[in-house]
Amino acid sequence: MKYIFRVERITKSSNSRTFLILILSVFGGLLLSSLVFLFKGISPFLSLQKIMVGSFGSLYGIKETITKAIPLLLIGGGLSIAFHGKFWNIGAEGQILFGAIGATWVALYLGPGMESYIIIPLLFLSGFIFGAIYGIIPALLKTRFRINETIITLMLNYIAAEFVQFLVFGPWKGKTQYGFPYTDNFPQSATLPLIPGSRIHYISLLVGIFITLLAWFILNKTKFGYEVKVMGENPDAGKYAGINFTKTTIWIMVLSGGFAGLAGVGEVAGIHHHLSYPASISSGYGFTAIIVTWLARLNPIYIIFSSLFFGGILVGGDAIQTSLALPAATVNVFNGLILFSLIIGGFFQDYKIRLHHETRKL
Repeated sequence: MKYIFRVERITKSSNSRTFLILILSVFGGLLLSSLVFLFKGISPFLSLQKIMVGSFGSLYGIKETITKAIPLLLIGGGLSIAFHGKFWNIGAEGQILFGAIGATWVALYLGPGMESYIIIPLLFLSGFIFGAIYGIIPALLKTRFRINETIITLMLNYIAAEFVQFLVFGPWKGKTQYGFPYTDNFPQSATLPLIPGSRIHYISLLVGIFITLLAWFILNKTKFGYEVKVMGENPDAGKYAGINFTKTTIWIMVLSGGFAGLAGVGEVAGIHHHLSYPASISSGYGFTAIIVTWLARLNPIYIIFSSLFFGGILVGGDAIQTSLALPAATVNVFNGLILFSLIIGGFFQDYKIRLHHETRKL
């Protein structure tokens, strides 16, 4: 008798199985992260406690967690659409920066003397347009020249970062910033109001919640959403059914890039009030939002909760840097291990491994 392992595809996974795999994936990521803390000679339980207490254990921590969750919420809504269409947009980091550039241009050149009820909608509109334009570039390169979108979107991040550097060190360098490479501060009318005692720019928060609901509606209740899903599952079948691959791909990235651009608006108009170093405008939000989206299993509604979870991870990461003297890269390792666990969990979402025994015939 011989025993063999077989990998079998699951035709339809139950909700309970999906939930169980999700919990085990997150737990696996935390377990792997514990090994990193052990390697540094720090108790994993103490480290995880510091992260949770720092992000959710106080009113200040909760407010900072929500603040960090806002850009993740906005970007995640767009990524859920792109990933459903199997367009691997790794360029949200650059799209955030271009949205910030668009908002800065409107604030500095149109903002003075204009009322806030006019300029604030223009900020979000320009941020969406600039982010969408930057998202269209890889869509066109993929549809026209069959260039891999993962490489293109990743490389465009660096171009966007260098372009921001050029602006803040060059033509947009503020005359009132005393030598710092920032633009001039936005006029008061072009800054987003905050919840008192916090850094939560609540207009962006409301826009983010609306975006996730809109993304869910688009994917589940519209013809375009149906085309996105069909194109993602079987592009050849989609073409046979008359779906325009080029048009659908471009609209996917208009939405994905545009929503990321809105996150850039929130950062410059709600937090910094000027355009500055690329790393301060988007401290890895574009990459973290990928993990947020995978944790939500590409469901825009679940992104609301996963963005809060990872917002807490970012805030807790800042807490352990100061209290445990850990480097800033620890949070990136933490996020990467969770993503690694989620990818493995995604395999077991679609497949199962069974032990079979075969009897040899004489």
